[in-house]
Amino acid sequence: MTTHTNQDMNQILTISKRLGAAAILLVAACKPPAGDSHAGHAHEGEAKAAHVQGGICQEHLVPEGACGICNPDKIAGLKPGESLQLRLASGASAEVAGIQTAKPAEALIADGIQCYAEFGFNLNKSGQIAAPVSGVIQEVSADLGSKLGEHQVVARIWSAQIAEAVAKAALSHQTLEREQKLRAQKVTSEKDLQEAQAAHRAVCQGLRTLGFTEVQIDALSGKPQEAVMLDARAPFAGEITSRTAVLGAMVEAGAPLFTLADRSVMWAELAVPEAAQSRLQVGQQVELSVESLPERKFTGKLTWISAELDETTRRVKARAEVPNPDGLLKARMFAKARVLTDAGAPALLVPPAAIQRVDGKPLLFVKLGPDLFDARAVRLGARSGDAWIIAEGLKAGEEVATEHVFALKSQLLISRLGAGCADD
Repeated sequence: MTTHTNQDMNQILTISKRLGAAAILLVAACKPPAGDSHAGHAHEGEAKAAHVQGGICQEHLVPEGACGICNPDKIAGLKPGESLQLRLASGASAEVAGIQTAKPAEALIADGIQCYAEFGFNLNKSGQIAAPVSGVIQEVSADLGSKLGEHQVVARIWSAQIAEAVAKAALSHQTLEREQKLRAQKVTSEKDLQEAQAAHRAVCQGLRTLGFTEVQIDALSGKPQEAVMLDARAPFAGEITSRTAVLGAMVEAGAPLFTLADRSVMWAELAVPEAAQSRLQVGQQVELSVESLPERKFTGKLTWISAELDETTRRVKARAEVPNPDGLLKARMFAKARVLTDAGAPALLVPPAAIQRVDGKPLLFVKLGPDLFDARAVRLGARSGDAWIIAEGLKAGEEVATEHVFALKSQLLISRLGAGCADD
C-alpha cells in the first residue's frame, strides 16, 4: 500500500471540511454500499470480473486501465502527455466544489539564458567634475540630486593663478597695442610686433584652456583689478550623485567637486554561466527584473562580452545597456536577467495554481466533460512572469482546471488512502 505523509492527510481532511457538501459529491463516486467492502473498486479475482465489464470501469464509466481512482499507483509511471481519467459523482460536482477551468494562454516565448546582474552607471556618461585650478570655492550652485544641463555652472573658484594669468593677459594686450601703433608709425620693426603678438597669444591660450572665451579675455584685459572667478561646469547633462565641494574651502587643481551621472541609460553587468557562454552574441535582447519592482520588466541590449572568465566565480561577464527613462533603476541594484537567444517559439502558459504534484510528478487536470477530467502528466518549461510554460503534454484550446484544483487531486489521494473503492 502506498504511504502518505501527515501533511497529505491533513490537506485532504482540510479540503473535505472546507468543501462540505462538495466533498461528499466528489467522493460519493467511489464509496461502496454499506456492509459491502468490495462492492466498489474490487481489483482481484471474481470481484474484479464483476466490477469491470467489457474493459469499462462500471463504477466510474471510464476505461478500466485509465481510471485514476481505481489505479492511482499508475501516476508515478506516467510520461508527459499520458493521463488517467477522473470521473466525479455528477455533472454538478465541479461547480459545487468551485472548480473553474480556462484555456491556456498562448504566447511567443524566446529561449534564453538565465543569470544574475547588477546595475551600474553608464561609464560613458558618468564622471567627476574637478577643480580646474587651485583656489578657493566662492560659490556652489549644485547639490545632490540636482539635474544639470550640459555646460551648466556648478561652482565658482577664485584663484591666484587665474589672477596672475589675467594680469599677464592685460599687460600683453597693452604691449601689443603699443607695438601696433609704433609699427604703424614705423618706429619699431616687424620683428618686435610679431614677438608682442606671440606673447599675447600664449597668455590668452592659457586662459582659453581654463575655459575663458575670447570675449571674456578681452573684457578682463580691460579690468585688471577686478576679481576673476573660474566656473566649474558640467561636461554633459546628468544628475549629481555625490558632492565634496564646500563653500570657502581650498581646493587643489584636479580635486573632485561633484560626481555626475546620466541615468537615462544604465549598464547591467551580467554573470553568465560558463556552459552558456557559446550562445551569447552582442546585440541580443536582455530582460531584467528587480525585487523592489516586481510588476516591471526592463529590457536592454547586450553590448559587450568579456574575453575571459572571472577567476573567482568562473562565470563570463557581459554588459547590457538598459533604458531608464523613469529613473527607477539605481546603481548597485541586483536583478534577475534573461538573455534571449532566439526569436521565440509558440508556448502554452498556465497559472501556478493549475499545477498539482503527485509522486513528484506535475499534473494538470484537463476537462473532458462536465464530470470528467484527465489527470495528465506534463513537462514544465521555464517560469514566465506569473505563469508556467507547459513544454509538453498539453494542446492549445484544451480547458484546464485553474481554481480549487486540490479538490480533484484529493480524489486520487483519498482512494490511495483506502477511502475509495480500491482494495490494497
